[in-house]
Amino acid sequence: MTATIQDNIAGKVAIVTGASSGLGESTARHLAARGAKVVLATRRTDRLDRLVAEIRESGGDAIAVATDVSKRADLEKLAASAIEAFGRIDVLVNNAGVMPLSPIEKLKVDEWDRTIDVNIKGVLYGIAAVLPSMTAQGSGHIINIASVAGLKVFTPIGTVYSATKFAVRAISEGLRAEIGHGIRVTIVSPGAVESELQLGSTDPESAAGVKAFYDANQIPADSVARAVVYAVEQPANVDINEIVLRPVTQDF
Repeated sequence: MTATIQDNIAGKVAIVTGASSGLGESTARHLAARGAKVVLATRRTDRLDRLVAEIRESGGDAIAVATDVSKRADLEKLAASAIEAFGRIDVLVNNAGVMPLSPIEKLKVDEWDRTIDVNIKGVLYGIAAVLPSMTAQGSGHIINIASVAGLKVFTPIGTVYSATKFAVRAISEGLRAEIGHGIRVTIVSPGAVESELQLGSTDPESAAGVKAFYDANQIPADSVARAVVYAVEQPANVDINEIVLRPVTQDF
């Protein structure tokens, strides 16, 4: 009998970083609703505990692991926890990210460092943590959440943020070309999507501009969650390499 699309998600073990709110939370809920066993990672475990309880009450399988993606040891612990709880890792959704926007001339160097640590190193650390087990089992799916700011530089306030998302695109495409072993790689690049990401700017002028932009354009986090589900549910020999989605009203 030919496997149904539902079968391609049910029973899979999926790690979702940045799962306490927004895109990550919605993605975890959607995957769990389709029968995936979800491993939820974020620094804020209080929110994760509530989400795990809700998923379990709905008949799903979930665990929470406190994780700072800028620390490689935390990602190694996260992968080990997934294997200990569920025996394998089938999907990694590298969703955790930060977006502190400001013009370069404001010289918010500490924020640049944090953006690089989370948005680039966090993605690489996640890949490093899951790749050995995926290679050993001959299958897996790494989904990296980037941004339309990785397609066009988000000037005049998002140059550093764009640089990190351009890097995620390069990492994703290079990984896809290199890896083989039945491992799929997808990059999802959203536009203005409702999430706490928009609240990361400490520069008042930039923060006001971002708020106005999101208020005028944002679409629900479910929009990204559905895109992730679409990529995961494909047959094992189909790799959806890239998804770009924006609000209809967004011109950037």
